[in-house]
Amino acid sequence: MEMRKTNFPKNFLWGASSSAFQIEGGWDEEGKGMTVADVNSFKRSDIQADSKVASDFYHHWEEDIRLMKELGMQIYRFSISWARIIPDGDGEINQAGIDFYHKIIDRLLEQGIQPFITLYHFDLPYALARKYNGWESRECVKAFERYAKICFKTFGDRVTYWQVHNEQNLMVRVNERMNITTDDAWEADRQRAQMDYHMFLAHALAVKACHSIIPDGKIGPAVSSTCTYPESNRPEDVWAARMNDWFKTDYCLDMHYYGRYPGYYMRYLEERNIVPVMEPEDEEILKGGAMDFIALNYYRTLCVRYLPTDEGHLAGERAFPINEVDFDQYGYFHHIKNEHLVSSEYGAQIDPLGLRTVLNSYYQKYHLHLIITENGLGAADTLTEDGKVHDEYRISYLKAHIKAISQAIEDGVSVMGYSPWSFMDLLSSHEGFRKRYGFIYVNRDDHDLKDMSRVKKDSYFWYKRVIETNGDEL
Repeated sequence: MEMRKTNFPKNFLWGASSSAFQIEGGWDEEGKGMTVADVNSFKRSDIQADSKVASDFYHHWEEDIRLMKELGMQIYRFSISWARIIPDGDGEINQAGIDFYHKIIDRLLEQGIQPFITLYHFDLPYALARKYNGWESRECVKAFERYAKICFKTFGDRVTYWQVHNEQNLMVRVNERMNITTDDAWEADRQRAQMDYHMFLAHALAVKACHSIIPDGKIGPAVSSTCTYPESNRPEDVWAARMNDWFKTDYCLDMHYYGRYPGYYMRYLEERNIVPVMEPEDEEILKGGAMDFIALNYYRTLCVRYLPTDEGHLAGERAFPINEVDFDQYGYFHHIKNEHLVSSEYGAQIDPLGLRTVLNSYYQKYHLHLIITENGLGAADTLTEDGKVHDEYRISYLKAHIKAISQAIEDGVSVMGYSPWSFMDLLSSHEGFRKRYGFIYVNRDDHDLKDMSRVKKDSYFWYKRVIETNGDEL
């Protein structure tokens, strides 16, 4: 497809992203509690890096923010660790955790960088998982609402933009991240549906609290965006592609915007007999929690064909030929490889046009401002003997996706910013430090911390120029 000159508005926000458990380290320092993300990372400590040190932002934050300033970042999208603020999730406040984030926010603002804060990025305080089975209980909703209000009251005088949950629609697909441990597939899906529903309630309550406490506050979700192509023009395959997008992402956006499940999703819940327990007051809560903007995370597209039911598999039952995230569903869809796309070394099918597609799709349906809060290429970067990292493959990936954003803006989509994943190398949940995304190389391996020095990759210098020219020079 022909690429025209990029065109970004003057107030377009350029930044980069990270998350607490993947970057901070200091996992138990100064009163921080353990999280589900910590526990899951410790299960793999013998084969890869874990969250104990990660990128050690907890001790390198001053240097790292200097590098952000030098890069020219206008926003920094990062998450607060709930367990650093409230170690057990619903008990006493940890002042040391409050003080840490005060320092981060103040220094960012001193450097002209706007904080863009995510309240929850996969790291539920583990005490809540043990006490309530986490999001299965309404007590977890109450605990999150309290935590959110503490953050808004504490940091809201300096922070305008907030995200509630990162990728709720992806998180709920992964048993480990939700602390679902049962071997019974139906029971796992019942718990999943209830947890998902409670997270929607928590999201709506957080939106209401943000608007009440921060007069100019803007808040919304960060969804894992989905763009699915049919294998053929058979009507069944086209329908399967639509359903994959609707089941993986659109149902979630509808709940955040309209405050109710779309009909096709309620039908699925009823088919499986897993409709969550709902209280009479929930309808008003959900309808009063409409998002102010849509943040989306985009990496790749998918391709499916129709998957019929059979004697052994009823409608709605899930199967996992690839992974938990890209599950198949009987009566709906089966994933296949798109022969028209190339894949990254970790299997993601690279498709810049898909980003333009989802930006148009979400804007046409909801007419809300959009911001990309994750987009990037994971690769096994190499530090050369002379201290360089030549990641032209990452530059190529990002360049193509930035052009796609520009095209979406020309289509009339209101895109307010781009904050790719990630500012620096950080802990990958399943590949440790073998899989790197950052503009900054962190000099460590999975089991050798080395000197933890920060090295600017070629992509850092390239992105710096992109920001300086507001996207004119790619």
